[in-house]
Amino acid sequence: MRDRQLKAEIRRVHAEHFGVYGARKVWRQLHREGIVVARCTVERLMRELGLGGAVRGKTRRTTTPDETAARPADLVDRDFAAQRPNQLWVADLTYVATWSGFVYVAFVIDAFSRFIVGWQASRSLRTDLALDALEMAIWRRHAGLEGLVHHSDRGSQYLAIRYTERLAEAGAVTSVGSRGDSYDNALAETIIGLYKTELIRRRGPWKGLDEVEYATLEWVDWFNHRRLLEPIGHIPPAEFEAAFHSKEDPSDPARLKHPSLR
Repeated sequence: MRDRQLKAEIRRVHAEHFGVYGARKVWRQLHREGIVVARCTVERLMRELGLGGAVRGKTRRTTTPDETAARPADLVDRDFAAQRPNQLWVADLTYVATWSGFVYVAFVIDAFSRFIVGWQASRSLRTDLALDALEMAIWRRHAGLEGLVHHSDRGSQYLAIRYTERLAEAGAVTSVGSRGDSYDNALAETIIGLYKTELIRRRGPWKGLDEVEYATLEWVDWFNHRRLLEPIGHIPPAEFEAAFHSKEDPSDPARLKHPSLR
């Protein structure tokens, strides 16, 4: 009886989390819900159910380096540690192959919590794609951006005059990776790698922009509010930020202003 009940809970947790959780994360989620079970038992039952976690593949670079544009200094130097929200944002973009052509998706991520503060999808790699994602991030945070470091690779979208001017207007400082390899923007590439593994490769093939856009909206909401992330203590990004704000200002009941769609 116990195994049958646990299998139902495991199947539910696995399905509710995009079918990407392996035994370790399913076990942690069960414990968060008050269902006490040994990790080895979860591993055994998942094998019997034929359930497994997503396996990440290789990522490919999408931004095109602009060797002619003036390049800001690298203020990060591959150290993505942050002590508070809005101290360091990282930005990058990727592509999705669809039946109607490529769709490009840009992300802006807060390094402190891995919270995706901005994103945008488009059929073209224009500057507006990255700029629209940035505008969403600025709108979502809307305060406390003075001195924020915005870090990206050397892609032309992030060195465009309109983009850097918008950062300056918001009080942010621009930082660009100096060495020209994937480690320059490793944190952003890690999050994009999760996006490709957990959503794009598992749910394809994709028909076009609208389908990718809606699925990305769902995934970002899940990622920010429900996905367990090991680097921040096996809790979701929103919960990690809420804990920070609670310590900083216990009298503020609002804390984060990022309501989940769920």
